[in-house]
Amino acid sequence: MTEKILILDFGSQYTQLIARAVREANVYCEITPYNKPFETEGLKGIILSGSPFSVNEENAPNVDIHAFIEQLPVLGICYGAQLTAKQFGGKVEKSSKREYGRAKLVTQKEDALLQDVSPHSQVWMSHSDTVTQLPEGFELLAITESIPVAAFRKTSPGTKELYGIQFHPEVYHSTEGKKVIKNFLVNICGCKQDWTPASFIHETIEGLKKQIGDAHVIMALSGGVDSTVAATLISRAIGERLHGIFVDNGVLRKNEFQQVLDTYKQIGLNVTGINAKQLFYDELKGKVDPEAKRKTIGKLFIDVFQVEAAKVKEAKFLGQGTIYPDVIESVSVHGPSQTIKSHHNVGGLPEKMHLSLVEPLRYLFKDEVRKVGLELGIPTDMIARHPFPGPGLAIRILGEVTEEKVQLLQDADDFYINALKEYNLYSAVWQAGTILLPVKSVGVMGDERTYEFTVALRAVTSVDGMTADWAHLPYEFLAHVSSGIINQVRGINRVVYDISSKPPATIEWE
Repeated sequence: MTEKILILDFGSQYTQLIARAVREANVYCEITPYNKPFETEGLKGIILSGSPFSVNEENAPNVDIHAFIEQLPVLGICYGAQLTAKQFGGKVEKSSKREYGRAKLVTQKEDALLQDVSPHSQVWMSHSDTVTQLPEGFELLAITESIPVAAFRKTSPGTKELYGIQFHPEVYHSTEGKKVIKNFLVNICGCKQDWTPASFIHETIEGLKKQIGDAHVIMALSGGVDSTVAATLISRAIGERLHGIFVDNGVLRKNEFQQVLDTYKQIGLNVTGINAKQLFYDELKGKVDPEAKRKTIGKLFIDVFQVEAAKVKEAKFLGQGTIYPDVIESVSVHGPSQTIKSHHNVGGLPEKMHLSLVEPLRYLFKDEVRKVGLELGIPTDMIARHPFPGPGLAIRILGEVTEEKVQLLQDADDFYINALKEYNLYSAVWQAGTILLPVKSVGVMGDERTYEFTVALRAVTSVDGMTADWAHLPYEFLAHVSSGIINQVRGINRVVYDISSKPPATIEWE
């Protein structure tokens, strides 16, 4: 059984980063809200996250740390450290100044948690409370120039190890933070660091065989990384009893329908392609509101999928490419997001179809899905593809979607994406795409005046899409793309480049 670390989430914006740091150390972990019961079987340790709350607030989030350390080592980060100090009789008070940003960690004592960490390591602080007095039976491990307690541990015997750190080791600006987390995992919890893509594949395929048995699985495929990797895992477990359905909704990228079907055949997946373009164009006619377009595409997709799926009488399961951020979002401390965009609700199909879910990637982050995909032998071109929205080019065409506009955008986008690859910029960008604006402007071509469409180029750098910065693409590259689109795509005479970051803007325009 895979050894596991549990991260109790108190609502910190950084909780997912803790999980990523643990996973990078080849140790499996899961995030759960602090107030949700959990099993201790297979657990090697517990990490308590930060929080936007103060431990001194009346309704501050709380857990029984005394009970935890009867069985498992515990590391409290920021709020988790303050909660630890308070529960064991120490003092936590409002800081005279809010410490936010870089600080220098000054170690006071050698310890397994800070092994090989430089004496004046840079760390990242984000707190308004601070531990002003340690409980009895605890010792100080590190300070900063601003706070008296930056790291500490429980020394009184009789329980498992208990540590607290005031800084955030999981963020990029804590230069040796991942070393601190690894020290906790290996030195304190005794983790073997044997959770790898290969071990994940082996365990997952064995688990799928048990879960599915002799039944058949149907699965909607999109050509994206998540659904392709999930389908490949399921296929390795049950072979031809996986029935993939790939629908051409008319708003895919240029030539994508055939290219993806060819790749699926190469991988050995049992997939049926459905050309439903005209159906989608007819339903999208006259719709200009982004949410109306999303809902139309989502509903119609379900209708088309259900008709095809009904032909697989033996199907008992529905395969989905759900990944961990989706799962975390739905069970977070704050509850599900108030507005989840339509077509992102992965739970809609089984309710209508009375099928059980198979979600082999539900505990993986996006970068881990890519690693597993490469380990499975899926072509690099497909694994390295940029994310693409479920409603496709429909939400990159501002205003009404027509077949003519789709073709215009497909041609412009195809030139842009191929140029990124030719200039070796594609892998340096997290996501790129072209947006067709509902704006026509005057231009001059030869002796003629034109009155044609404008497209906006979008390219961002990001880790997970939660935040993103606009990509600083070279001027000569942008000039090449601009002239190429204007000269080769009849109907477009102006190209602009979007230099908005997320937040406050979003990556997609709709």
